[in-house]
Amino acid sequence: MSDTSIPASPARKQSTPLSYLLIFVFVLFIGILVVVYVITKRTNPIQLDEHGKQVNSQLLFPAVGDGSGSDA
Repeated sequence: MSDTSIPASPARKQSTPLSYLLIFVFVLFIGILVVVYVITKRTNPIQLDEHGKQVNSQLLFPAVGDGSGSDA
């Protein structure tokens, strides 16, 4: 019998710079998504009508059970 054995493949591939770059881009993308989500939750936007005047959003969309007593 000849001694032509197949070399054992490594259990784990070596990391390449490209894989590090892809991991960095993925983590950066997720970080941007989290930051944008937090910023949008903290904002208090002002709604404007077609003339640029502030609209009172509580009057347009009253909360259910706000205690005002009006059903209309």
